[in-house]
Amino acid sequence: MKDLYFDSIVIGGGAAGMAAALELAASGFSCAIVEREDGLGGILTQCIHNGFGLIEFNEELTGPEFAERIEEKLAGTGITTFTGATVMEMDARSEQKTMFCYSARWGVLRLSSRAIILAMGCRERNRGNIRIPGDRPAGVYTAGLAQRLVNIEGFVPGKDIVIIGSGDIGLIMARRMSWVGCKVHAVVEILPYPSGLTRNIVQCLHDFGIPLYLSHLTTRIIGKGRVEGVEVSPIENGALQPEKAFTIPCDTVLLSVGLIPENELSRTAGVELNPMTGGPMVDSMLMTNVPGVFACGNVLHVHDLVDYVVEESRRAGAFAAGWLRGMRPGKEARIKAGANVRYTAPVRVDLQSGAKIYLRTLIVKNDAVLDMKVNNRVVKSLRKTHIQPSEMIALELSPQDLHEVLDAPDPVLEISIA
Repeated sequence: MKDLYFDSIVIGGGAAGMAAALELAASGFSCAIVEREDGLGGILTQCIHNGFGLIEFNEELTGPEFAERIEEKLAGTGITTFTGATVMEMDARSEQKTMFCYSARWGVLRLSSRAIILAMGCRERNRGNIRIPGDRPAGVYTAGLAQRLVNIEGFVPGKDIVIIGSGDIGLIMARRMSWVGCKVHAVVEILPYPSGLTRNIVQCLHDFGIPLYLSHLTTRIIGKGRVEGVEVSPIENGALQPEKAFTIPCDTVLLSVGLIPENELSRTAGVELNPMTGGPMVDSMLMTNVPGVFACGNVLHVHDLVDYVVEESRRAGAFAAGWLRGMRPGKEARIKAGANVRYTAPVRVDLQSGAKIYLRTLIVKNDAVLDMKVNNRVVKSLRKTHIQPSEMIALELSPQDLHEVLDAPDPVLEISIA
């Protein structure tokens, strides 16, 4: 077993982990990245479509190109990378934190540091998670698995496709499967609005004439040896209408029914998780309830764009560097998700330095007003021309927005939408 010490360790070598590590290295601290796959880049390596980098690099890139741009910056920084290594245990209770990693290449590693950044990303929900009734035939895949089969392995999983759920991966795979010669018969969504970005609805469904069934539930998967079809029932006024059910013939079903932040390791380390996001509860420094343990990217909450992931992860790296220098959070206000707000990240804001806050709404609305109140006193209002749950909202609060309530006892910042 090898014993190694670094000032900081980043778990996860995707865009989030690399961006956070670069910020730590730029601040003069030694840093290691631990990645369980054989290479860096995370999920980006299989996302060969374009649409990445418009914010970060001001140009349109594919996923592998975006990952390569970030990875190229690691050269000469002194950042140590352990690829093909899985963190199995982590003890973060003391000032010096320890983790055990297992790897065919590196053997057993015991890594120690004063700061840890969680950047493990997220995974897809599967059929078992959403309990779709019916038979158990071959031909049911998550959209991400199908993406890997087509883009990396060179296999087409079927010919006649139905996609359950309208998440971004499913929408992108509807287009991808059309490009490789498959017939995508439908995208079926239980909600009355799409779960993916508007641009993906237009580019991946409308441009290819693929029907989108909103307010429809997949009530049965049909097939013995192989998928033969799916039974779909409409939802009207919140009630399922089984008498109006119809069957869509197909030989393959792709599931795009949401993502779950990968936090099993976080939980064993004592990190408190937000039940609304599945990610850690973090303060204005993106630090969890465990001192010196930070979180960023999709392990914290699921982002729309990798550009947002990189921006947030840079801040996490900068905050971790500040922590190593002795910086600590100032007086903070707890953030409360008010009317029509599903969640916020972080869940606390520093009254003296402000914070960048990401949130998701519960409603679809044009001309919406976001109110930010501290102890029922409005400190800032913003007007949005359009909001929907599939598109994340970013807010910035400055110290000037909060200075009038700095001395308020037990301040609570409530964010609501009307």
